[in-house]
Amino acid sequence: MMSLSRHSFLKRLVREQKVGALMGSLLKEIRNGGHSVADTESKAGFGGGIEDVYGEDCATEDQVLTPWTASVASGYTLLRDPHYNKGLAFTEVERDAHYLRGLLPPAILTQELQEKKLIQNLRQYEVPLHRYIAMMDLQERNEGLFYKLLIDNVEELLPVVYTPTVGEACQKYGSIFRHPQGLYISLREKGKILEVLKNWPERGIQVIVVTDGERILGLGDLGCQGMGIPVGKLSLYTALGGVPPSACLPITIDVGTNNEKLLNDEFYIGIKQKRATGQEYAELLEEFMTAVKQNYGEKVLVQFEDFANHNAFELLSKYSKTHLVFNDDIQGTASVVLAGLISSLKLLGGQLADHTFLFLGAGEAGTGIAELIALEISKKTNAPLEETRKKVWLVDSKGLIVKSRIGSLQHFKKPWAHDHEPIKELVDAVKAIKPTVLIGTSGVGKTFTREVVETMASLNEKPLILALSNPTSQSECTAEEAYAWTKGRAIFASGSPFDPVEYEKKLLVPGQANNAYIFPGFGLGLIMAGAIRVHDDMLLAASEALAAQVTQENYDKGLIYPPFTNIRKISANIAAKVAAKVYELGLASNLPRPKDLVKYAECCMYSPLYRSYR
Repeated sequence: MMSLSRHSFLKRLVREQKVGALMGSLLKEIRNGGHSVADTESKAGFGGGIEDVYGEDCATEDQVLTPWTASVASGYTLLRDPHYNKGLAFTEVERDAHYLRGLLPPAILTQELQEKKLIQNLRQYEVPLHRYIAMMDLQERNEGLFYKLLIDNVEELLPVVYTPTVGEACQKYGSIFRHPQGLYISLREKGKILEVLKNWPERGIQVIVVTDGERILGLGDLGCQGMGIPVGKLSLYTALGGVPPSACLPITIDVGTNNEKLLNDEFYIGIKQKRATGQEYAELLEEFMTAVKQNYGEKVLVQFEDFANHNAFELLSKYSKTHLVFNDDIQGTASVVLAGLISSLKLLGGQLADHTFLFLGAGEAGTGIAELIALEISKKTNAPLEETRKKVWLVDSKGLIVKSRIGSLQHFKKPWAHDHEPIKELVDAVKAIKPTVLIGTSGVGKTFTREVVETMASLNEKPLILALSNPTSQSECTAEEAYAWTKGRAIFASGSPFDPVEYEKKLLVPGQANNAYIFPGFGLGLIMAGAIRVHDDMLLAASEALAAQVTQENYDKGLIYPPFTNIRKISANIAAKVAAKVYELGLASNLPRPKDLVKYAECCMYSPLYRSYR
């Protein structure tokens, strides 16, 4: 581009467009007249055949196709392209080569200086939602700078782009909506989902995060406004796991909402109808999953996010046999919590099998964590899974899950119905079961009352209390409450972040059992190995890899998770362990296996640093 004059550049662009038109007419002739590839080569003047990049040749004759075009970005267009825009960092040479003269002020600012300015601006906002909006605006105009800012300030900005602020953003998504950041597939697109997927400009998609918005965090049914979750998750896939942003696709499946407030909101961005269920819902999801594989291939990872319990378990069970699928609420949460439990053994003593676990909450997260705990104990002790499940007890809204309730239990709760008399209240369950670990996945705030926590403290020298519900307002208790009610003896971690607490002149730092520790590295490991299916052993490998990253310095502060400042290194190690397990299980398609998987993971990671343009 640097050596081309504007005139020669335009001539070349026109020539490329003519070639594109010729290619399109040739493809049409092939469909209608049955020409061979050799005929095509001779007419087009190209050797080696024509790669069917978009799968258009495989389409049926009556299928409407999208006319894809591409050109070199320059001038005003380049400044509006977030993938390539560098703002004031364009050099003098680049401004000449890409027709940017006059479109930018004369100053040239490095990426580091741009980052310094932006973080100062962000810190001036007093309202977290305003920071969120500013970050999303940055992502839409300058992708590289957005990720550089997020990576370099991950501990500060993670709560902005994800929980807890993303929860408020989803609640107000209709009001703050500026620019579509993913694909919206609604009931109106039924029968043409494949064509909708083709409307997305990027072809090499490796990770899809999809939600139907029915159970957003602990906030309930937010319908189409749940898009904030896939967008946030995928920004973390890139920032923390190094998956290129061009390989990530956020999707919302809009089947309506049962949220009356949204249905009556004039600014609501989704379909204004009650949620579709049953066969209509199942058919839409089946078409979606089929279209995803058809358009992006066998190895695309589909991550289900914030589906309601009754759909989450069924979708995971159904599609795990035919697709590369992962449910972060069930499997990601389980893996990160198990990692915390494994690392906490250095503080608690003993093995995992020596402890008793009591959950408040028996939904996706609770039962997913419980199953992975039982599976890990089974692997370590060679005891049957049915036996190791007896170390884990669950309390739901009706009380302790016991055998006498089995007839009325949902299928995913039945494995946790143990022999015991019915108990209604959590505090009574704590007194009866005498757990060493108390885990909250209820989605209901303030449920770990003073009496509950003090009872845990009376039973254990170091009670392990995990208040995992998100956002912060839904946490079962705060870090300050946990430390105060246990006289500073609790080992505490939560789903959303809490500030350090000073107790009797000692600074106690609460951990965060954030799924962001697991899913970015987990996804990168699957992609590296070219995995075709997810296996529970991969989740166990991820948990053990994360637990191994906790240092003695972290333990001295009462932490059972490493700091997020090292998250890219942590993700690389998790990716390596997960990929190794994929190869070991014979589920890898990227062969041969790299010798050093950690170095390979680091090499695969996306870099947000500005590149020089020619």
